[in-house]
Amino acid sequence: MRKFATPLLAAALGLGPLAAVAEPVSTDGDHAAMSPLRRAAVSAELFEQALAERDPLLALAAASLRRTVFGTEVAREPERDGPVPAGAAEPPVGWEDMLDTAVALAPGDPTIEGLADDMRMARTKGVVSGKVYSISQIGAGGEDTYRPLEYEGNAYAEVYVEGRGPADINVEVFDSAGKLVCSDTDISSIAYCGWRPIVNDTFAVVVMNGGEETSYTLITN
Repeated sequence: MRKFATPLLAAALGLGPLAAVAEPVSTDGDHAAMSPLRRAAVSAELFEQALAERDPLLALAAASLRRTVFGTEVAREPERDGPVPAGAAEPPVGWEDMLDTAVALAPGDPTIEGLADDMRMARTKGVVSGKVYSISQIGAGGEDTYRPLEYEGNAYAEVYVEGRGPADINVEVFDSAGKLVCSDTDISSIAYCGWRPIVNDTFAVVVMNGGEETSYTLITN
């Protein structure tokens, strides 16, 4: 499990208060702990663990976090280093899909079914605080560059990328001078970057695929 997920996982499951959380790049003490992009990352990790351990409670926790993650879908065309893979891009796993998985992992369990039903019934009560996102495809070993993306100075900036299914998705962020300001290159189907620009600036977000061709979702704040 990724190094920054463990405390957030505990919080998602109600196992204790959320304390300080280390971030991949930022060292200024602003952890942006459970922003929509953080919730997206943790929900993906919880769901992956739920499938590996066949644990319906983890799947329910993942669904609970994901319910308010995605805001408005936008069309973004990256600069590509190769041809676009054939076929349509697949959307990310949704919170309702996670609920269905939880029920399937515990067939006939009234407690799990009841919790899933309660979450579905409460769908209209949640405030969607998610950010804009786009869905795209990337070839095996491919690289997609998004620019210019504008971020405000002294405001916490975030980028989250989630591959569909087994994947090795990495991300790097460069400022307008070409300086690397953030990167997440762990072998994983998700990648998260958070940093605080000193001044208003435009950035380039580079999505890299270390595995086979896949679809991915890019969320920015």
